[in-house]
Amino acid sequence: MRLLIATQNKGKVAEYQNLLADLDCEIVGLGDIGLGNLDVDETGTTFEENAIIKARAYAEASNMLTLSDDSGIVVDALNGEPGIYSARYGGPGLDDGGRRRLLLSNLLGVPNEQRTAHFTCVIAVVDPQTDAAYTAYGQVDGHIMTEERGNSGFGYDPVFQPLGESRTFGQMDAAEKDPISHRGVAAKQLPAILAQIEAD
Repeated sequence: MRLLIATQNKGKVAEYQNLLADLDCEIVGLGDIGLGNLDVDETGTTFEENAIIKARAYAEASNMLTLSDDSGIVVDALNGEPGIYSARYGGPGLDDGGRRRLLLSNLLGVPNEQRTAHFTCVIAVVDPQTDAAYTAYGQVDGHIMTEERGNSGFGYDPVFQPLGESRTFGQMDAAEKDPISHRGVAAKQLPAILAQIEAD
């Protein structure tokens, strides 16, 4: 089985290759099949809607079984921000580091016990033959640090410490982070979803 991961984020493609290593599945990214320039507007108002919109668009363009996820960090003290706008937080001029600095700036003065947050991930898999969409959900609770710690991972990993852990995601290597991450929790549901698609 060939599975397209609908992202241009090489870190995310590598993460899925690790998460799905036990499956008889060839994982490819948009750049591998020449779809890196196709942009899809995320017009949904929830993680699930955006994941399905992206998976459906890229499945149609590639005629391949396509996986897309929409994920983000939800910060309680910021009324749920950045949420579905995590990858675009602060506007198009910011990179990952800029978005992390903006988040920390917006939490200045907020005491540790009020810096609770969670990462959410919704994975959508769309079969181009039937246009059917299958979804999986993952969440990991934790809190936002007052400074960045670690250089691993991507996105908000260096400022997020999962509940029950003494380190941020940015201080963990892939083998430590992947099984407990929001994406890892959701990905555990993928073998059953892919088996269902094959059976249908």
